[in-house]
Amino acid sequence: MSEKIVIVGGAIMGSFAAWFLRRQGFAGDITVVEKDLTYRFCSTALSAAAIRTQFGTPVNIHMSLFSVDFFRRIKQVFGPAADIGYVENGYLILGGPDTVADSRAGAAMQRGEGADVIALTPDEIAHRFPYISTEGVGIGTFGATGEGWFDAWSLLSLVRGAARDLGVRYLSGEVTGFDVAGDRIRTVRLADGHGLPCDWCVMAAGAASGALMAKLDQPLPVSPRKRSVFSFRAPLKAANFPMLFDSSGIWIRAEGEGFIGGIQPPADSDPDATGDFEPHHALMQEVFWPALATRIPAMEELRLDRAWAGHYEVNALDHNGVVGRHDEITNLVLSTGFSGHGVMHAPAAGRGVAETILHGGFVSLDLTPLGYHRIRLGTPLPESIVY
Repeated sequence: MSEKIVIVGGAIMGSFAAWFLRRQGFAGDITVVEKDLTYRFCSTALSAAAIRTQFGTPVNIHMSLFSVDFFRRIKQVFGPAADIGYVENGYLILGGPDTVADSRAGAAMQRGEGADVIALTPDEIAHRFPYISTEGVGIGTFGATGEGWFDAWSLLSLVRGAARDLGVRYLSGEVTGFDVAGDRIRTVRLADGHGLPCDWCVMAAGAASGALMAKLDQPLPVSPRKRSVFSFRAPLKAANFPMLFDSSGIWIRAEGEGFIGGIQPPADSDPDATGDFEPHHALMQEVFWPALATRIPAMEELRLDRAWAGHYEVNALDHNGVVGRHDEITNLVLSTGFSGHGVMHAPAAGRGVAETILHGGFVSLDLTPLGYHRIRLGTPLPESIVY
């Protein structure tokens, strides 16, 4: 009898895991369970969908480098009609005078890991990006290549369609529990009363993963946090505009003829956002817009077109993903908790899940630092560059 894999979560993480399992030769049954196959509120569909190599954790840099190569070859992988709108305009991360030494050291580390990141003085920033005010800026780090953005919905549609073409079944349903015998999950239970027997279970439920792991009496400090995106137009051309992360905490990038941007809410105003998708309108007026106008004076005049909110699957331990085999439940593999950088790292995470199941461990890229062991032990692998 062929093996059965049940993947909990049918968005970008679950779909890449399913697709890589098939690509690497798994011939058994793969069922992906997704509670909303319209993906109306899923983090993937609502993501700003950017990719960067500027991370403080080397494993994240290498996951990004894999995705960059994957996105550049998207037509070779999925066919000549494949298009995810991939744009490499770079990330410009601005820091104050007190961050110069750390930022230069970070850029040097990133280059050492293979990223094309350079450090810019305020004068160099002003020359490259004359519309940016360098008041209060001590340094900028910039991904000269291998950084930019893409259309997350297009990427999800491609990989999900390819997985289905390879015989992966997508099932509309809500997972409510698990039957465990010994050290293995035997059945994944659904809200309608049905059960899905499994030889392997993959936890790829994004922001819902923490609550689902609680049903297994296993700790996972992953929960949804609301992040608002504002779409607007301003009297500035969007062509060649980078993804900009300002020292104030705002981010902004081009989107079509206009721009999108946002800012995290203060930590004391960032509760569990289960079921809450109302944008933080006050953040736009009181925080985002003033900071944006200070950094880019031409954007003092702007017209808000729309706003939306999605959920980050925030790992409260260290803002890093959790990938790999569980330490007690031997047929449970995790791919979750990426805290805002999951869409860009989904290809590498999916490949890692497939290698874990098919080969007993990571083969192409060692994702061991992102393992569940650190959750059990409470030993964080902190990611210092988080937005």
